[in-house]
Amino acid sequence: MKPYLLPVLLQAIGILVIFAEIFIPSFGLLAVIALAVFSYSLYLVFTTISSTAGLVFAGLDLLLVPVCIVFGMKILAKSPLALRQELSRKQGVVSQAKELETYLHLKGVSITDLRPSGMAEINMKRLDVVTDGEYIEANIPVVVTGVTGNRIIVQKIET
Repeated sequence: MKPYLLPVLLQAIGILVIFAEIFIPSFGLLAVIALAVFSYSLYLVFTTISSTAGLVFAGLDLLLVPVCIVFGMKILAKSPLALRQELSRKQGVVSQAKELETYLHLKGVSITDLRPSGMAEINMKRLDVVTDGEYIEANIPVVVTGVTGNRIIVQKIET
């Protein structure tokens, strides 16, 4: 048997194990196996063939392994294993409660200290609110300055 066949076979197995690591969640176990296979292959090349061949194999490993990882990630992105489902308004998905927009520009009173989040009473309803980072004490008049997502943003009313 030729002395370079086993190292070449081990290199091919190592590349296949890298692809398996991309598609199979193994918490790094397959990566450790691939590293061991590559290491043993390089050991065989350096000890049975020559140092020059070992350096060539090591250089190819340093070039091919990152290329295989990037190529595998691109394949994974296009495979059915990838989660590509997007939720849209056409499907009836709403990320913001519509009634929150009715509170825009309404005035109320902070019930708790807002540091920067807390409770406020706006339009005779207790609501979770946030400020833009400022501290507002309890029982201070506030106004709703914005609604983003499910957050009601308030600001202290300057008197």
